[in-house]
Amino acid sequence: MVAAQGMITLSTVDDTVEFGRRLGKILGAGDLVLLAGPLGAGKTVLVRGIAAGLGVIGRVSSPTFVIERVHKAPNGGVPLVHVDAYRLIGHIEEVDDLDLDTDLTEAAVVIEWGENLAEQLSTDYLLIRLERLPDDTRRAHLEPHGTWTTRVESLTA
Repeated sequence: MVAAQGMITLSTVDDTVEFGRRLGKILGAGDLVLLAGPLGAGKTVLVRGIAAGLGVIGRVSSPTFVIERVHKAPNGGVPLVHVDAYRLIGHIEEVDDLDLDTDLTEAAVVIEWGENLAEQLSTDYLLIRLERLPDDTRRAHLEPHGTWTTRVESLTA
């Protein structure tokens, strides 16, 4: 894993999971993370790492067909709400129907395919654009908003 200003190169799947774990360790209730990138870019792999960092229970898989999965945290930890908004693209009203703004008061919310759909939930969020290179290396481009402009430094240090 190699970090540059606002970008992290993830050479392996393990690097992607480890980056997610580091992110998960700094997430708290009310945090919103949006993931963007094409199919196969590593969004769900990154969420697996986030879940490990939060210490939540349950297998993390893409919630494409159920839209949303809630992973509880033992011992009063912060739960993870994992959303796959792929099927909601172009249907902003369906994002409202999920009541994610309510989830934000008590959980960390991570939304795959959330760009241009979920920014309405908070002005305080981290957008991560994942890019898959021809050699199968991934790049994570970090776009912080609100308090994330200072918090993101701990991820790239």
